[in-house]
Order: sequence, then C-alpha cells, then structure tokens
Amino acid sequence: MMQAPLHCLCLLILYLTIGYSQEGKFSGPLEPKTFSIFEGQEASQVIFQFKASPPAVTFKLTGETDGIFQIQPDGLLYHNRALDRETRAVHKLQLSALDAQGAIVEGPVPITIEVKDINDNRPTFLQRKYEGSVRQNSRPGKPFMYVNATDLDDPTTPNGQLIYEIVIQLPKINNIMYFQINNKTGAISLTLEGSRALDPSKNSNYNLVVSVKDMGGQNENSFSDSTSVDIMVKENIWKAPKPVEIVENSTDPHPIKITQVQWNEPGAQYFLVDKEKLPRFPFSIDQEGGIYVTQPLDREEKDSYVFYAVAKDEVGQVLSFPLEIHVKVKDINDNPPTCPSAVTVFEVQENENIGSNIGTFTAHDDDEENTANSVLVYRIVDQIPTFPKEGLFLVQTYSGVFQLAERSLKKQDTPQYNLTVEVADKDFKTLCHVQVHVIDINDQIPIFEKSDYGSLTLAEDTVVGSTILTIQATDADEPFTGSSKILYRITQGDSDRRLGVDTDPQTNAGYVIIKRPLDFETTAIHDIVFQAENPEPLVSGVNYNTSSSATFRLIVTDVNEVPEFSERVYQAKVSEDVAIGTKVGNVTARDPENLDISYSLRDNGRGWLKIDPVTGEISTVARLDREAESVYRVQVVATEIGGSSLSSIASFHLTLSDVNDNPPRLAKDNSGLFLCHPLQTTGSVIFEATDDDQQSFRGPQFEFSLSSEILQKDWQVSKINGTHAKLSTRHTNFEERVYSIPIHINDGGRPPLIGTVSLQVTFCKCVEGSCFRPAGHQSGMPTVGMAVGILLTTVLVIGIILAVVFIRIKKNEGKDNVESAQASEAQPLKN
Repeated sequence: MMQAPLHCLCLLILYLTIGYSQEGKFSGPLEPKTFSIFEGQEASQVIFQFKASPPAVTFKLTGETDGIFQIQPDGLLYHNRALDRETRAVHKLQLSALDAQGAIVEGPVPITIEVKDINDNRPTFLQRKYEGSVRQNSRPGKPFMYVNATDLDDPTTPNGQLIYEIVIQLPKINNIMYFQINNKTGAISLTLEGSRALDPSKNSNYNLVVSVKDMGGQNENSFSDSTSVDIMVKENIWKAPKPVEIVENSTDPHPIKITQVQWNEPGAQYFLVDKEKLPRFPFSIDQEGGIYVTQPLDREEKDSYVFYAVAKDEVGQVLSFPLEIHVKVKDINDNPPTCPSAVTVFEVQENENIGSNIGTFTAHDDDEENTANSVLVYRIVDQIPTFPKEGLFLVQTYSGVFQLAERSLKKQDTPQYNLTVEVADKDFKTLCHVQVHVIDINDQIPIFEKSDYGSLTLAEDTVVGSTILTIQATDADEPFTGSSKILYRITQGDSDRRLGVDTDPQTNAGYVIIKRPLDFETTAIHDIVFQAENPEPLVSGVNYNTSSSATFRLIVTDVNEVPEFSERVYQAKVSEDVAIGTKVGNVTARDPENLDISYSLRDNGRGWLKIDPVTGEISTVARLDREAESVYRVQVVATEIGGSSLSSIASFHLTLSDVNDNPPRLAKDNSGLFLCHPLQTTGSVIFEATDDDQQSFRGPQFEFSLSSEILQKDWQVSKINGTHAKLSTRHTNFEERVYSIPIHINDGGRPPLIGTVSLQVTFCKCVEGSCFRPAGHQSGMPTVGMAVGILLTTVLVIGIILAVVFIRIKKNEGKDNVESAQASEAQPLKN
C-alpha cells in the first residue's frame, strides 16, 4: 500500500525538478492542453497533475497512448518510457474524469503531446556509389547530376538540415577543383576552370568523395556520411561547323539545309544571331540544330556571311558560348565585262617609236576576282580610219596595254583614230570604244614679236594689280596644245618679284602686272628680261634661243610716303598698381624718305598714358584702374617732320593685371530684410557680398564676422558659401524697430581687405508673410490725430471762404437796392 504513494512522490519530485508543463505550472484543472516533450528522455517522466471537482474520484486516458502515456487516479499524467519522434511525432489523447461508479463527470478533453526532435539520426546517402557524365566545355554552374542523402530527424530543425561538400577530387591537377557541389541541393556542376580545362583526351574519368553533414555542418557533434561519385568526361559536340560554301543564284527550292549544330544533351532550343545586323537575314535554324539558307544569294551583293548559333535551355538561359558560322557565297560567271567609260581616250605624240605604250585599257567584271569567271581577254576588232594602213595599234591580250604596232604617226595624216575593242570572259563578250588622239610634238620655240619693249616711268605708289605692259610671242606648233601655249617668265631685273606676267589662253598675249608695291628707295630702275617658254618639253635637239626673250626698262619715281610702323598693333601688360611714370611699352616707325618722326597719342580718354615724341616710349602719367578698364586701348600717331607732314596710325593695347585694391561690399540693396515680430523662434536673413576685383576660377571666398563682440549676445553670422552668409538671432527678445548690424567681410586677398557693411533688419508685424507697418509708424505719413486735424482745418477754411463770399453777395444786393431807390427818386413821374 505504501509503494503507490511512494512512486507518486518520486514522480512528483522528478517533475518538480524537470518541469514539463506548458504554462510552467505543476497542476491545473481538467481542460484541453498541449505539451512539448523532447524525445529520448528517461522513463517515468511526469507531465502534469490534473485536478477534478467532486464527485470525480479518478481519471481515464484514451487515444494514441501507444502504451507509453499513463495517468494516476489522482490525475498525475506521465510517460513510462522514452519517446521517439521518428515513430510518432504527435500523440492525440483524450482525458476524462470519472466518479466512483466509473461514469464520466468531466470531459473528455483533448490532450496533445508534441514530441520534440533531438539529433539522434545520422544522414545517409541513397546510394553508396553514384555515376554520371559531363561534356567538356559545359556551362559552369549548370548541374549535370545530383547526389541525395536523407536524415530521419526533423527537417525544420538544424538536426535535419543537410550540407553537402566535395572532400576529394581525383585526379586533382595543379590543385585546381574542376567540380563543385551545391551544399544544399547536392547538385554537381563544373567550375569555371573545369569548363575550360576538362579534356577527355587527357583525363576521361574523375572520382569524387562527397560528404554530407547534419546540423547545417555548423556543430562539431553533427553526424556525417560519405559516398563515391564516378564522373566520365565526354567529348564536347557543341562545336562550330566548318565554313560553308553556297553557290550563288541557286534555282533549287528553298530553304536548303547547309550545315548542322548540336548541343551535348537533348532538349536544347536553338537560335541564330545576326552579327552584322543585316536588313535581310537569309538564314534560319530548326529545333534539331539544322541551319538553312532561306533564299538565293548573290555574291556580287554580298560575298560572305558571319552569324552565331546559340543553344538555350528550357527557361531561356544560354547553355554555352555561341558558335560562329561562316558562309561563303561561291561565284558563278553571271556578269559580263563592262567598259570603264563610254569612250576611253589615249593621246600619242606623232614622234612616238614603234612599240611605245600609249595607255592601258582596263575593263571590269563583277564576278569574283582571281577566278576564271573574271579573267578578261582584250582584242582590237576594228580601226577607223584604216589610213595609212590597218593594224596600226595592238593591245596586250590580258593586260589591256595599247602599243604602236607599225609606224610613227603624223597628225597631218590623221589626227584621230577610233578603235573597237572586244573584252571577253569565258562566257560573255562586250564591245568597248577607244579614241587615239595624235598630238603635235613640240618642235617649235616661241618667238617674240619684238626684242625690246622700250622703257616706262611709273610712280612708286602705282596701284597693285595695274597692267603696265602687253608683250606678245607666237608659236608655230598646233594651237591650244601644250606645245603652243606660252608661259612668260621674268628672268632678270625683278629680284623682289614685284611684277608678274599673266598669259591670255586664247591669244598667248602676256600682260605685265604689278603684283607687289613698287619702291623707289629699294630699286629705282628695273632692267627686265622676259623669257617665253612652253609647258610641254621641247623635243630632243630643239632649244630656246634669244628669239624667245625680250627686254624692258621700268623707271620708278619717288613719292612722299607715310611713315611705316613695325607692327599694326602693339601690346603690353602691367599691374594696375604700377607707379606713375612707369614705362609700359615702346613703338617704332620708319619714314621711307628717311625723315624724322614725331609720335603722339590719340583716344587717350582717361589720360593714363603719355608718349615720348622722339623715342616712342610710352609711360604712365596717372594711376591705372583695372576695374574701370581692364584693357586700355589708345592710338599712336607717327608724323613725319618736314616734307608733307604725313602721318600713320597704329594701336597700343595695355592689359592691366589685377591687384587686390577693392574691399568687399554688399551685392545689392538689402533694405527690405525683415523678421516677423514678435519672434516665435530664432530667425535669420540671408545676404550676398561681392568684390570689384578680378576673381579666381573658384570665385570669391569671403569670410563674414560681426564687427563687435558686444553684438554676439544678440546676433551671429554664419557663412553659407563664398559669397553668401546668414545673419541669425540668438534669442527672440527684440523690439519692433529697425536694427543696423555692422558686419566685417574679409576677401582673403593678398593683402586681405576688409569691408564693413551695415545690414538693416526690420522687426515688424507680418500679414501673410509680408511686413506690415501701421500708418502712424510709417515715415512721412500723418497720424490719425493729425489727419483729423487736417480735415477739420480744411472744413473750417472752406466755411470761412463761403461766409466771405455770402457776405459780399449780401452787400452787393443792398447796394443795388439803394442805387435802385435813388434812381427811382430822381426819376420824374410820367403821366
């Protein structure tokens, strides 16, 4: 009788030690409950103490007890042996309270026992050995086989989370892994190095040892298993086919299969990519990898094509690198020869030797070069005229070179020959036309009509371009050819090339023209020798002689000329702060007649410069100011002393470089700055500064500060950027009035200059964000009292004026009545 209570007491002590209750309580009423218990715990573990109200005296447990779960009559629920989650993960029980007769007085209520997993099962591979194969050059990262392991532990806990790893690769060349495994899925694929390096001709078989661990591989107490994987490397069949040749203009039905590509595994989808982005792409591919030409090709339109074949998987991912497909269009002889032009013209001099080349005739064939289809054969089939005989010309059969065949030609006999040339390839013939012009040889020299053209006197200021003389020579060669055209040269008397001779192409007359100004001071007399020549060389044995030359004397007279400056524009650069009297430049002029020169300035509007009238030295006579004018431009006048006092003008440009001589100032009027009164929080206004000095590429970099430390208890200044700053209040206790805040602005120059500005800030009442000032507070506006006084005064004045006018009217009326009475008294009665 003592064993049961003792057993219950032991269970109670053990329960209190371990504590399994869902709510952390040892006992409670009979109601639905769920308990979580780790598998593998020792037997006789207490779960919960249920209590029932009278008349219940005992409990009954039913459901999926599996002989493991029991309950004592006093309601103590326990299990009598270890639980196994892999046998049953959840036990569904029903618990009832019974009276002394065994009748149910409470319940049944559901009791759920959840068996929590512990890591008590090791992972195991489904196979002790796996075999697979992969093609060389397969895409890195694309699985070609899987290994799988299972673990009976709960997969939702780390106990059942498996991690795969390749621990051995044999052979392992250069310590490089060719294979990789997805540590979660067991998918085996090639690494990038493996995709590049696998070659069945070198190593066709590889062995991997793959391990699997549970606990996510993160626990040193995790279980593991391993398996062997044999991989055979197969040759890559995804290779570019050999270049394809297609005969142009095929009449066979299209499309025509021209080549084939194939991916390493079935199920690939094939596509063609036009590398050249052609407007018309004449190729297609089927889903077996067959490549077709879809229409006849024309080699003369395009002689080759390059495009790509691409293989993709079922989701559109590219399986490997594209294959480059080359197609060459094979030529057929489908184009006749063409003439280079409607008529080809050759020229031959009448003294040419027999066998001389007179030209090359080159026809064209659109068929492929350097093939039998484009080899051309030339033959002369007709000559007009045949005088003095036929066969005067021959043409090289394959080169098209024309030669004289029989004798030298004479222009007097026939000036022109018309030849018909047959040009043929192996299937076509074309007739072309050639003209041979016989040209006169240059065996006559030009002869002047007179050998001396006398003399001519000209002033040195004669206008350039003036024609001063016409000369004439004649040539007995054929007119309007290079043999009879005459070119005139001045061979003596004009070393400065002031003269030139232009030839009239119709008459061969030569016009002597002034090309450059004449200069008495340089050369007063020119003894000219003219030479007449042909552009075509003279034939051997014929030379120019004295008949082809003539003389002429040009006398130049002096003219008083203006002085000449050495430059049109003189330029100088100085700092704007140079001392008065500083030399800034020098000008020089020369008088052609060697007269003395006096210098003076013109347009010296600011009076900054002066010039030494003798030396031309320019210096300052006043302070310079870059801000007033950065480039000061004046004119320099050079006047000859004596003679006609002629003068000339040059420009002098003085560029002023900046110095820091202007303090910063406010960029604009800031009288409109205000803050709304009373301040609810600290306020601020923004203002901008500027500087008249030249700024760097970074712009101004001003520093801002209050002019007095006393102001710092009420105000502070903060810099926004190089030109803007913010004036802020330090508190809100300000009066409704205008404050003048003196501020220092430092330009940071060399030397630095500080400008002190007064910033006016008005504290005023605001209406809709704008400053509102009552009329009584505005300068120049009357107060209400003043306005009333002005109004009353105005009314009073108007009243006085009206009273005066009324009184005067009354007086006038009384006077009129008196005068009227007097008049009536003096007037006699009428009968």
